[in-house]
Amino acid sequence: MNQDYLNTGHTDAIATAQAIQSGETTAVAVTQAALDRIEVLDSQLNCFTTLLADEALTTAAEVDVAIAEGRSLGPLAGVPFAVKNLLDIEGITTLAGAKIEAESSPSTQDATAVSRLKQAGAVLLGALNMDEYAYGFVTENSHYGNTHNPHDLSRVAGGSSGGSAAAIAAGLVPLTLGSDTNGSIRVPASFCGIFGLKPTYGRISRAGAYLFAGSFDHIGPFARSVRDIAVAFDVLHGFDAADPVSSPHSATPCLPQLDKGLDGLTLAIATDHFDQSMEPVVRSGFEQVVKALGVQVTVVIPEAKRARAAAYLITASEGSNLHLENLKTRPQDFDPATRDRFLAGALIPTTWTIQAQRFRQWYRDRLLDLFQTVDIILAPTTPCPAPEIGQDMMSIDGVEVKTRPNLGLYTQPLSFVGLPILSVPVQQPGELPVGVQIIGAPYQEAKVLRVAKVLEEKGAISAAIASLT
Repeated sequence: MNQDYLNTGHTDAIATAQAIQSGETTAVAVTQAALDRIEVLDSQLNCFTTLLADEALTTAAEVDVAIAEGRSLGPLAGVPFAVKNLLDIEGITTLAGAKIEAESSPSTQDATAVSRLKQAGAVLLGALNMDEYAYGFVTENSHYGNTHNPHDLSRVAGGSSGGSAAAIAAGLVPLTLGSDTNGSIRVPASFCGIFGLKPTYGRISRAGAYLFAGSFDHIGPFARSVRDIAVAFDVLHGFDAADPVSSPHSATPCLPQLDKGLDGLTLAIATDHFDQSMEPVVRSGFEQVVKALGVQVTVVIPEAKRARAAAYLITASEGSNLHLENLKTRPQDFDPATRDRFLAGALIPTTWTIQAQRFRQWYRDRLLDLFQTVDIILAPTTPCPAPEIGQDMMSIDGVEVKTRPNLGLYTQPLSFVGLPILSVPVQQPGELPVGVQIIGAPYQEAKVLRVAKVLEEKGAISAAIASLT
């Protein structure tokens, strides 16, 4: 198996692009190495639902020609990437993890986020597995199979962007895209031990994405280094008229700001709801991060439990509304777990969702008040490491609870107010990885990434490629 781009240390996107630009290697060699690794390992992982090998090699060859001719290329020239299969890829049917969508016509153009990565020179390798219609935290899919965690194949990769996270953790590609509604980037990032960014709502275009709940959904990147997240965000964000919620708010590029450190930043620890119901390995990982940053200030995010309930009500209602006709006429074609949750969402009284939306505005205002006194809030990402595939119940603080709905315990309360959040990986000796959320005020991705970079430099967080043979 050709692993040159791994063995020479080109394990992140920026290092890969620099090696290609300098002539140390070629885009074709890097792409072929990634395809070889996918061929050997993905049978164990089940990350890819579509592999575009021929198209990728053709694109990589074009990158090499452009470099040889001295043409200016983007910051990701020759870097392999892949995307969650709810993002449109020209000429490919967008599955959104669903059997029903396999009957749809191929997409006529790329999603905006896919297009922007291509414009930056990145080479698309294919589409990645997910929970059906992005409704889940585990990527256990009855149609396309389960995606396995590279750190322990008996465990879930998280979801709904499980294929996107596992592909990074296994070293299949250095950059992927996922989506986050109630934690679908942050939960798999935590379980797979990598970086996953949910940007400010509307900051990265969702045009060409099969949405789950439009008032919540974010598109964001996964990677193995903070600088890769930064360069991906810099490439991806920006106004797009094709997305009705796209933000016109401009931004200074994040990558050049990473060396500013913690200067001028006030950090705080979220207590109350975010300091309860976690396994010991999560607590020790979180304390490791807090100690590395020297944080002593605490804050209480008010009514977090109610926020979690409100987030569930609104997303279930919005999501079920998109699928009402198929739920009526062909319920047997849904993943059973997804179908039952959509049916439950369709039965939620309208008055409940109205009350949840009213609470949403109040809750957003309270969080914005907190950010008048602090710049960054820290909280765990998940209450536990990755559970086993098919695990129905888990024990937290000695209490038996349902596994799937409780994986979003700490992500859901932060989901429906549009804040930028980066889940960073904490790997402790002999333990499965866990994650910590670095939470910023709207449009403050740069501050979030600065904190992550400090942690990375201190060695308090790291994203290692899982050992697979």
